[in-house]
Amino acid sequence: MHNESSSGHAGTSGAVSAFRQPKAVWAVAFACVISFMGIGLVDPILPSLASKLQASPSQVELLFTSYLVVTAVMMLITGWVSSRIGAKRTLVAGLILIVIFAAVAGTSGSIGQIVGFRAGWGLGNALFIATSLAVIVGSASGGMAGAIVLYETALGVGIACGPLLGGLLGNISWRGPFFGVSVLMLIALVATIVLVPQTPPAERKSSIIEPITALRHRALTTTGIVGLLYNWCFFTILGYAPFLMNLSPLRLGAVFCGWGVLVAIFAIFGAPWFKERFGTPKTLYGSFALMAVISAVIGIWPGDKTVVIAATIASGIVIGMNNTLVTTAVMLIAPVPRPVASATYGFVRFIGGGLAPYAAGKLVEHYNVHVPFLLGAATVAAGTLVLATVHGPLTAADAESRQPVSRERADAEAAVSQVPGVEEEAIIAEEALMEDRAYRQG
Repeated sequence: MHNESSSGHAGTSGAVSAFRQPKAVWAVAFACVISFMGIGLVDPILPSLASKLQASPSQVELLFTSYLVVTAVMMLITGWVSSRIGAKRTLVAGLILIVIFAAVAGTSGSIGQIVGFRAGWGLGNALFIATSLAVIVGSASGGMAGAIVLYETALGVGIACGPLLGGLLGNISWRGPFFGVSVLMLIALVATIVLVPQTPPAERKSSIIEPITALRHRALTTTGIVGLLYNWCFFTILGYAPFLMNLSPLRLGAVFCGWGVLVAIFAIFGAPWFKERFGTPKTLYGSFALMAVISAVIGIWPGDKTVVIAATIASGIVIGMNNTLVTTAVMLIAPVPRPVASATYGFVRFIGGGLAPYAAGKLVEHYNVHVPFLLGAATVAAGTLVLATVHGPLTAADAESRQPVSRERADAEAAVSQVPGVEEEAIIAEEALMEDRAYRQG
């Protein structure tokens, strides 16, 4: 029933109307761009932080750990919070926390202080990311499809420009990226408060334990473990590769800008294209294999700067693909409502992403620089084996999603209006809307 209504609604819109939106939508979209810059923003200043604050690489890597682990834990309760105070208040609370903690991180005098304030930033980021897609869709004019295209654009711009902004500001001072984010998010905060209409609390109050109890379902636990293993390799590369390049913040920003451009292109365009032709599991097998090779190449030749830079940039291809397709795999076979699956998956994958950079630093200190990247290759290879245990259900769900009337597509379209959500759900919903449109026109 939802399929017919949502796809019909989308059919009146499209890319033409995507950028003709109310000011409220642009306010949240601008905030999304800055938020999506958050992870890549610190990459160009990691070596500078270690040098200026006399910290070891493993201590600096705690910037990722504190940020992502807090984000992971908060993903479990964002639905509970939003269902009680409404999406706008949740969004505003997240923005306030980001503004405050990014600013105080810039005033810090030690790596320990930055790590602590970065955790507060992660708290705000979880509240913001979990609700931003639903707020954009709810405030947009011209239908769901246009809102999703705008959100995807914000995702791509943020991922690509985060490292570049971090490099430009970091070349002036390592404090620059923190103050820059705080100022930009303050602008977004004021615009959101003024322009976004108030949203009432949800009629159904979310349970705070639902995302944890959902792990009793084998399909969700299995795909969550796949996400954890893949993200371990992802954040090993993202977190420790900058220390191998011996570049200035500006040049590191350029390297990771190239990486971010590939992540955005292959997350938004590449993953749906390959999924349509080869299916979710087969595409992931190939993408995981290539990622294992890339991590192994860095692990074998960590002293060759050219190899490390080229491999790091190339990893953007498979990271973009995997971000979308692992999320797709989770949502396709999770036997729980998509907001619950989003919260559970966000928790599991960000735990892996948060622990990996710190572990990489410690492995280098105790062994050598080869070990973390070879371990990363092993973890993503292990993820392939775990994924193979749900090959059958994934293939069946793929087949169902291609039917003229599909529950999977209806669920994907509905999910973008619900809290919590993850970024990749916008891409999955856009693909569903396009397939629905093709069936209507065919």
